[in-house]
Amino acid sequence: MSVSKSTGTPLRHRMIADMAARNLNPHTRRSHIHSCKRFAAFLRRSPDTATADEVKAFQLHLIESGASIPNRNRIMTGVKFLLKVTLHRHDLVAEIYHLKEPQKVPVVMSQQEIERLLAMAVSPQARVMLTLAYGCGLRAGEVVRLKAGDIDREQKIIRVVQAKGRKDRHVMLPADAHALLRQWWLERTNKHDLGVLSEDRWLFPGRRTSQHLTTRQFSRLFHESADAAGIRKPVTLHTLRHSFATHLLEAGVDIRKIQALLGHDKLETTARYAFVATGMISKIQSPLDELATRRKKRRVS
Repeated sequence: MSVSKSTGTPLRHRMIADMAARNLNPHTRRSHIHSCKRFAAFLRRSPDTATADEVKAFQLHLIESGASIPNRNRIMTGVKFLLKVTLHRHDLVAEIYHLKEPQKVPVVMSQQEIERLLAMAVSPQARVMLTLAYGCGLRAGEVVRLKAGDIDREQKIIRVVQAKGRKDRHVMLPADAHALLRQWWLERTNKHDLGVLSEDRWLFPGRRTSQHLTTRQFSRLFHESADAAGIRKPVTLHTLRHSFATHLLEAGVDIRKIQALLGHDKLETTARYAFVATGMISKIQSPLDELATRRKKRRVS
């Protein structure tokens, strides 16, 4: 079920128009269309003929077919958009429920592992990109979409433009990252720069004209570097962002400042890093330690 307006049913076109009117990002649009295609395949007919019992049955089918809770909730979000916004079937929307997702503690790398990763980066490009991801807490997509004009050398900040949730924010520009960026600017390919203003040039150009490096290519560079560094944890590119937040928290940085750097709407999202801040946790005195101290005092007296 393509998002293309040139093919598909009138219902699909209506849904696409509704998503466009609400300015949903392309990834969300594709996800919603795919979810509704799956619902239609389950029904074996158009979703506009669905009944309340079929909406209930589809949700049960997703779990029984092995869909994870996050994936199941994502699919039902797309179906809910169709039923609520495009079809105005509020009676069917009332049958949709979301399951509570398991709260997992994010994997975090130690500072020693980060040092090894950066030292063993497979290329100068990989080193500067990984340095930005960890040193500034950037998402993979935020790194690959950086342009020359986003780097403010005077104020020593990086402007992250229209990140997740269509929000702009500022992050710090560490001295080491700045030095690597200056060196990288001299080495990067400039074959696609012709006719492009200097401030609009991609820091990490892709293989195609006017395109930046893809997140998939960036992820490949990360895993190659992690393998070279001998890191055996189940890490991903996003682990660098988790590590950035955790290490700041352990260093005593105010959690609201970390929230602003990460671009989180809710403080609760940032607070989860307290669960993996091993430096902070190890410094907390257990009541058992207090009992031991009291026993020692009694022996002395």
